[in-house]
Amino acid sequence: MDEDEAQQLSKSLQRLGIRGIVSPEDPGDPDGQWRVYDSADPSTRRDITDDVLTAVRGRSRQAGQAGATRGFVVPIPR
Repeated sequence: MDEDEAQQLSKSLQRLGIRGIVSPEDPGDPDGQWRVYDSADPSTRRDITDDVLTAVRGRSRQAGQAGATRGFVVPIPR
């Protein structure tokens, strides 16, 4: 995921009413793995990716859609 895709994911999560900061796992390596955190501060943040995936799956089921089972699959209107 690159920074543009992370921003799109953040906006999609906001539209779904799901809190979280999408950020690289290693702030010094933006080409590496990205996760969802409860805050932007790398020294105090907590990884909430699994919680967010569960919330997205729950919202998808409520809407009658199949939820993501691995990673994020979030439709982004253009």
